[in-house]
Amino acid sequence: MYYMLRAGWVCQFLEEDLKTPLAHRLHFKDAEKIRAIVDKVGSFANLQDRQALDYGLNLGRGGVWLRLTEEQYQRLKSGANLACVKPRNPPMDTK
Repeated sequence: MYYMLRAGWVCQFLEEDLKTPLAHRLHFKDAEKIRAIVDKVGSFANLQDRQALDYGLNLGRGGVWLRLTEEQYQRLKSGANLACVKPRNPPMDTK
């Protein structure tokens, strides 16, 4: 997922080749929504990955790898509503 701050946050999802865009884009006013997506389906291995997300959000652009289920991937690919898709793994407690 690539994100960029314009007149709000725009999230563009890409295929694994990092060139081919998927049909679905998300638009948010608050960067916390991006954090929520990453907490649900992000692939953070360590603190450095979390710091890279924070850096990208402060910079106004960046990208992260997401671990999607086949159902989530198909919804992104088709542009279907994502609201009812459950996260692949329960969010980890970062406190």
